[in-house]
Amino acid sequence: MKKNLLALLCFLLMLQLATGQNKETHFIKTQQKCSQFGNDRAWFLNNIPFFECSDQTIEQVYYYRWLLYKAHIKDLGKDGHIITEFLNPMGWDLKPYNSLNDATGFHIYEGRWLKDQRFVQDYINYMYQQGGNDRHFSEGIADAAYAYYLVNPDKAFITSQLPSMLKIYNAWDDHFDQAKGLYYIEPLLDATEYTISSIDASGGKDGFRGGDAFRPSINSFMYGNALAINKISVLKKDTSTANLYAKKALLLKSNLQKSLWNDSLQHFTDRYKVSNKFVKYWNFIRGRELVGFVPWTYNLPDDNTTYQTAFKHLLDTAELQGKFGMRTNEPSYQYYMRQYRYLPHSDIRECQWNGPSWPFQTSQVLLAMANVLNNYQHQIITKTDYVNMLKMYSLQHFIGKDLNLVEDYDPDKGGPIVNIDQRSEHYNHSEYNDLIITGFCGIRPADNNTLVINPLIADSGSAKNPISYFCIENVLYHGHNLSVLYDKTGRKYHQGIGLSVYVDGKRVSKSATLQKQEIKIPAAVIKPSVKKVNLAVNLTGKGFPQLTASYTDSLDQITMANDGRVWYFKNVKNRWSCNGSKQKTDWLEVNFGEKQLVKEVSLFFYGDEKNLAAPQKYTLVYWDKNQWLPVPIRTNKNPVKPLVNTETNIKFHAVTTDKLRVIFTNAAPDLYTALTEIAVY
Repeated sequence: MKKNLLALLCFLLMLQLATGQNKETHFIKTQQKCSQFGNDRAWFLNNIPFFECSDQTIEQVYYYRWLLYKAHIKDLGKDGHIITEFLNPMGWDLKPYNSLNDATGFHIYEGRWLKDQRFVQDYINYMYQQGGNDRHFSEGIADAAYAYYLVNPDKAFITSQLPSMLKIYNAWDDHFDQAKGLYYIEPLLDATEYTISSIDASGGKDGFRGGDAFRPSINSFMYGNALAINKISVLKKDTSTANLYAKKALLLKSNLQKSLWNDSLQHFTDRYKVSNKFVKYWNFIRGRELVGFVPWTYNLPDDNTTYQTAFKHLLDTAELQGKFGMRTNEPSYQYYMRQYRYLPHSDIRECQWNGPSWPFQTSQVLLAMANVLNNYQHQIITKTDYVNMLKMYSLQHFIGKDLNLVEDYDPDKGGPIVNIDQRSEHYNHSEYNDLIITGFCGIRPADNNTLVINPLIADSGSAKNPISYFCIENVLYHGHNLSVLYDKTGRKYHQGIGLSVYVDGKRVSKSATLQKQEIKIPAAVIKPSVKKVNLAVNLTGKGFPQLTASYTDSLDQITMANDGRVWYFKNVKNRWSCNGSKQKTDWLEVNFGEKQLVKEVSLFFYGDEKNLAAPQKYTLVYWDKNQWLPVPIRTNKNPVKPLVNTETNIKFHAVTTDKLRVIFTNAAPDLYTALTEIAVY
């Protein structure tokens, strides 16, 4: 009996190793948390680390940000996936992909925690192998790609990006001043129009264009990119490139500290590149801006009391800390919050950085604060400051009771400034969940098998509503399941008082207090993602693949059903429907324009709890020899039940065809089928 039991245990262990399945913890009721995702819960169960904490606002926003992130995953077909900034195409994005490179770093930092890594790997490939990084804006994408590697250490993948990283880094020489040893940029192309430098360079009359300056932002980005290239070159055993970029990083650090630190303002500050009748080359701008904290986002400044004085101004409510968010510059500035720009022919306010609170820079500053609290001895800020500012940022995600992050906010009065219909909703221009995982919960990714856990919450202090518990569960790190929990009383999780860390279901560290922990992680396990190509995607709406339908609502666009975008937000339209059809059955057809081997279809039905719904039933047919034939379903089971606001996936024996058609039986006379996307594989 004992021998049989031992043999069974050995078999189960070998099976676990063979399938790559690591044990999990189950402290969080994940099914309960997933109820907020409705029918789409399976995607989140399979992809995200689960989180809960005693502050319900922080927890609500965490799950909303994953919902937002998923909505911004765009399928490009043969070119994989990207992450978008705006849900809808903008006039200034890269066509036909709808991509922008300014917030790409945030997208990668955030997405590195998803369990299905094909989305972020595709996105990095797009940026470096497919021309996605067009340098439209300044960027720290190499740094973010290396940060992805720290969580998912696929050496072959990250080193394959190096040639393109080098090419793009060197292309930025067109913004490098050899005499000063610093990069300069127009604020608009730093993704921050209407800053002090651009407004003052116009004599206070405008500020959308102009105002080129040596800025802390672009120089910090390039420093982070140089360090990333150095480290990736080491992985590739390219010693000469590694040494060259280590030197570049050190020189940039030295020049930034020497030239952009303003003793009078106690802050890293722009110097003008431009010279005209209003401003002079190499003069400092005349005020502090939030961008001056970006050097700490990349751990650039030396650890000393001089530089740390900058953080006094972040905490001062008369300076950079507003009642409802961080200010991008201070109320003492002559043109603070003056509105220059509106949507054409309207009184709708447009984007400016002369005071408004932006999630973009708020994310940078919270990353900077986490770095100071983890990596610097000299500190003015505290963990309590970090949590209070995280809470303030969390509240910006709400408009009334609804979760809907938009472009920017009034730091003094509260509420959105730029909230433009069909543009600003659910704006993906920042990060949040990476802040929760690496800052709040304290998981600090590293390039080896030693991991620091240092939650940035205090056991006591002046925090509003101090945190009494949290748990981040089954984070995929180096291919292992990592869970961290804190329980002030021990009564929430019944694992004792304090901080506990688990790897693959086993507790590896325990402390009664919130002190920093160092743990060992087993050797990394690399699990390649399963990739498949969506044959139905058409990014331009022209040519093939082409959609046709028996009936299309005049207010809908049929091209939205194969543009690679899937979401179910009610306030941003993205669908085809047969609303208004007089027929009991309707159909949607994909014409590939050529023969394709197909064996799988995904239908993303949309429901609005009014007159749009999933069909009562559907039939999938393909064109063969001048007739429509039913696809050969793999099993004799009933077809997959159609559900709204999630994926309905149908697998069948492969067929070769140039056309597929889905025939829908509408659910009722006053209920019409709606589809946000059709995907064919």
